[in-house]
Amino acid sequence: MMRGGKVALACAALLALGAAPAPNSAADPDNPTCPNEPDWGHDKAMTLTPATRGGKRVLLAEGVIDPFLPDRMRAALEKDELIEEVWLRSRGGDAEAGNETGKVIRSYPGMLTRIPAGWACFSSCNFVFMGGDRRHVEPGGVFMVHMFTHTGQRDVIAGSVEKGTADTVELIGEIEQLSALLASEDNDFLIRMGVSRKLLTEVMYRQLATGGQGGSGQRYCLNQDEVRKYNVMPMERAAD
Repeated sequence: MMRGGKVALACAALLALGAAPAPNSAADPDNPTCPNEPDWGHDKAMTLTPATRGGKRVLLAEGVIDPFLPDRMRAALEKDELIEEVWLRSRGGDAEAGNETGKVIRSYPGMLTRIPAGWACFSSCNFVFMGGDRRHVEPGGVFMVHMFTHTGQRDVIAGSVEKGTADTVELIGEIEQLSALLASEDNDFLIRMGVSRKLLTEVMYRQLATGGQGGSGQRYCLNQDEVRKYNVMPMERAAD
């Protein structure tokens, strides 16, 4: 397969491709590890666009994760066997679809997932990203997490807060009792993808799900040391 022969090539030049706008230097006052205006793409169903960047064939995955994304991702990768990287920016979306899409990506040996400089990958997008057999968060790329509650749409909560929905806290209270089940599912996914389970216990499940109230760390953006510590970006990718 042509993909397999190319994915082994290192590509430090990708940092200078200008594939994304420069990272927003202003920090979010409520979530100081994160940019105030993360670039997580449009708010419609994720688009999958094949493109050539720096001589590589890549798939630009941008937008909200919808229930049909796993099938669409597989179709896109099957249609163009030269694709060797999936570049991600998304505010998240459907939790189950995020996990399943990650598994689809993992079924292609050697496939690399990338968060380019200036792009943000939040919530269920994290699980799509972790599906990469190889993974790279560029300096300035944003791997953003929050506490996950048990709902088919993890980001319904974050979205309702952004829209000023008054009953968001009540919604969270009603579904928190099922969060242990989701934690088990996510734990299994991380094990299968080779990511440290401490990402859940030390980061993801320590963040609040209220997305913007109180300034107490509802969202958290991992730095370059942390993406390596938790094997979100395996050490061998550091040179890319």
